[in-house]
Amino acid sequence: MDLKSYLTARATEVDAAMDAFLPKAKERPATIHSAMRYSVFAGGKRLRPVLCLAAAEASGGEISNALAPACAVELMHTYSLVHDDLPAMDDDDLRRGRPTCHKVYGEGMAVLCGDALLTESFIVLAKTPATKRYNARDYISELAETGGSRKLIGGQVMDLEGEGKKLTKRDLVRIHEAKTAALLTASLRLGAMSANATPAKLEALTTFGYNLGLAFQVIDDILDVTQSTEVLGKTAGKDQAVEKSTYPAILGLNASRKEAARLTKAAMDALKPFGKKAARLQEIATHLLKREY
Repeated sequence: MDLKSYLTARATEVDAAMDAFLPKAKERPATIHSAMRYSVFAGGKRLRPVLCLAAAEASGGEISNALAPACAVELMHTYSLVHDDLPAMDDDDLRRGRPTCHKVYGEGMAVLCGDALLTESFIVLAKTPATKRYNARDYISELAETGGSRKLIGGQVMDLEGEGKKLTKRDLVRIHEAKTAALLTASLRLGAMSANATPAKLEALTTFGYNLGLAFQVIDDILDVTQSTEVLGKTAGKDQAVEKSTYPAILGLNASRKEAARLTKAAMDALKPFGKKAARLQEIATHLLKREY
């Protein structure tokens, strides 16, 4: 299966699983369940769940055992987007090519929608089958630490506090270690854990995810200043408008592209313990480096 077909097939599997896991749109109270589904099924790359499934495969596991964690990380990711788009946060009207949750359902309902998706992520994650090395406590601890104040939420705090300030490259790395790389890394780790991966393989995937996550953010920053709103599916030039420090703003476009390539190579190098089984993860890393939206 070529990469494009693989990505499409895996995203379709994840969407079908999330459709089964989530409350139906008409289940009472219908407004919140409709808002949850509106946000989850708005499209998107499904990068994190696909990486979760690919990590499970690379670790010798079954896709069926990794679907629950794959859906859980996507639900947590979607919650973070719903809250990030709120007027009190990044204040955006467009996400994945259509109006953001708060523009359709109102700010109060968008807050509750994000809360519900975050809670639902743990309900879904708990359905992951136990292995010899890992059980529900391990899975839940992994995702909870990733979503907490030291990582995902902490990254958003640093991001908000950095608006309008002149940050260093190290400041920017700290933000995106927490805000972008952490959840991407957890996606890989959870997929591998569902396959009973050894500690050595988990460590390798942690290094891979860290570097891939930072590379992904560098490319995101580049696209924000080089692509249109129509191509991106979200408001282009938003970072500049709010005086947010980005890789192109600090390093320049050419140096940012070199930084993304360097980080991607470091990610690839981390996969050596997997041998040929990491081929799909390497393909995805290359694809993300070259993406245009």
